[in-house]
Amino acid sequence: MSRLAQLAINPQSGASREEIYLAVASLYRIQGAGLNQRERELMRDILRRLTRDVEMAIRVALAQRLSEDTTAPHDLILLLVDDAIEVARPLILHSPLLTEADVLKLIAEAGIGHQEAIAGRPNIGEPVTEALAACEHESVLLALVRNVTARISETTYSVLVEKSRAITGLAEPLVRRPDLPPQLATNMCEWVSDALKSYINANYSLSAPAVESALAAATQVVKSEPTGPHDPPPDSAQKLVSKLAASGQLKAGFLMRVLSQGQADLFDLAFAHMLETELEKFRALFYQKGIRPVALACRAAGIDRSAFTTVYNLSRQARGRSTAMTAAETQEAESVFAGLARPAALAQIREHL
Repeated sequence: MSRLAQLAINPQSGASREEIYLAVASLYRIQGAGLNQRERELMRDILRRLTRDVEMAIRVALAQRLSEDTTAPHDLILLLVDDAIEVARPLILHSPLLTEADVLKLIAEAGIGHQEAIAGRPNIGEPVTEALAACEHESVLLALVRNVTARISETTYSVLVEKSRAITGLAEPLVRRPDLPPQLATNMCEWVSDALKSYINANYSLSAPAVESALAAATQVVKSEPTGPHDPPPDSAQKLVSKLAASGQLKAGFLMRVLSQGQADLFDLAFAHMLETELEKFRALFYQKGIRPVALACRAAGIDRSAFTTVYNLSRQARGRSTAMTAAETQEAESVFAGLARPAALAQIREHL
């Protein structure tokens, strides 16, 4: 180990710093669990010393290789996350080893680039979104409100809504989040454009008692333990969907929320209800007929293109199916979102049902 440290300081001919960097990182990755504290500290010190002399492309490649590795040493991940944002980004976005505590520490200590990447990380929870909402940088706040899988509390939404008074670019993506509390959306009519006022009036004009009752029921279900699909789904799920539909709260935002929480039955039931079809027909269409019907269903339900990949991946994962999409399938999905308005997509999806 001490020999590696000497090579890091004075590489011999034929051994570049890049080669030593990758060799140490690979050794750390493979043998990390068997190293003692002193050896781990020495390896981290070697990597830190070499970082400034190793090309960015090499460090980025290493980070990308580790971004979905569930066995890499946690402190190696943290070392790379503390690097330049180009190196840190793939790990921040994808590494399952980053804990909520790690992410909160990054928000407090890192720069704007790291904060933006965190705001785009899938399925960030309420403590993280609360910390991000406290930031003053428009790019971070925009990345947060555009992250459809981010779980945002009503208190945090209140902060974001207040900030949209001064940050005009924040208003539109905030209003278009389906999970924005209706009262907060209504409050924004005081300062948003006429076009957004029309959108708010069209989408948030609801019966208050019905909304409160439906949201309370939805919150209770969403916070429960995630469950896999059942056939038939439990009565409680069917009753909740009917209640949400009656109150006008059965929207794309609800689909995204329950799917991200692993509530497969609610997702299927709600989606089928929105498409006005039977559950069995929806499941056959959505899970067995290829990529185009999935894209058509999402377009018809008002799910944004930016959220399509998330919906596709999470819905497949819930059933143990492959999430891989070919280039041709990706292009076909793109054509649906680019070429069809919601009514046209709904008409086409009904032809498949």
